[in-house]
Amino acid sequence: MSANSHFFSNRTGMRLHYLSWGSPSGIPVVLLHGLRSYAQTWQSLADALGPPYCCYALDQRGRGHSDWAPADTYRTEAYVSDLEDLVAHLGLRRFVLVGHSLGGTNALEYARLNPGRLQALVIEDIGPGSSISGDGAERIRREMSETPLRFPDWESAAQFWLRARPGLSQEALASRLTYSMKETLEGIEWRHDQQGIAQARLTITPTDLWPAVRALDCPTLFIRGGRSDFLPAATLEAMKIANPLVHTTEVADASHYVHDDQGKTFNRVVRDYLHGQHLQPQQRSGEA
Repeated sequence: MSANSHFFSNRTGMRLHYLSWGSPSGIPVVLLHGLRSYAQTWQSLADALGPPYCCYALDQRGRGHSDWAPADTYRTEAYVSDLEDLVAHLGLRRFVLVGHSLGGTNALEYARLNPGRLQALVIEDIGPGSSISGDGAERIRREMSETPLRFPDWESAAQFWLRARPGLSQEALASRLTYSMKETLEGIEWRHDQQGIAQARLTITPTDLWPAVRALDCPTLFIRGGRSDFLPAATLEAMKIANPLVHTTEVADASHYVHDDQGKTFNRVVRDYLHGQHLQPQQRSGEA
């Protein structure tokens, strides 16, 4: 299923890009990628969900084809306001929200600040404390400090990704090279604002997600990679105790990047979970 490309302007005039798949009359699903990712990363999930759904994937500010922004605006509050503006632009009344890592933080905070808007929520491999401490948080800070701004050729860029993500499939590698990098006169550079995103990740205090978890008012599935260094299994159990609407699952032989490492399993888990939630087709704002 091919994606349709769209642009809109947020409340401050930033031009933001998103992709859509499926009929606008389907069950709406909004998809939020991770720290250095892009809207196209959700292509296979959109394919797996198929015709009952209409999927919208946002290139969050500074990524993909969306405008770059000052580094101090690469923070949760701004990402959530961009999401609110996308929802208003699309005229969505109630919808499903899916987020990975950074996108999961933004999804959880959207849910806290906009009660009653979500039919269901799916969070991939992030929870309270994930971005603050632990091996995964340290790994990401190290990557942000050490990632080059450009590479001399495509082979060097591919080797960078294979060193950083040893379990990366060829399909996932090809996706990263195609959608997160570009060729310029100076070499192979990032499509996203690597310098600004790194500065923000290294200087802005991560959001405390416990208030959002406790406030959840819709069925919520947290998906953990079985070998994730970012979301401890103990955090899954603590979230279930904190809110009875929280459900959890683990995907074996997957790192923090579950939908890359075990795409077919991840897609099946999300599809089966959503199919069990008795979701409603799209209603736009103003409809009864």
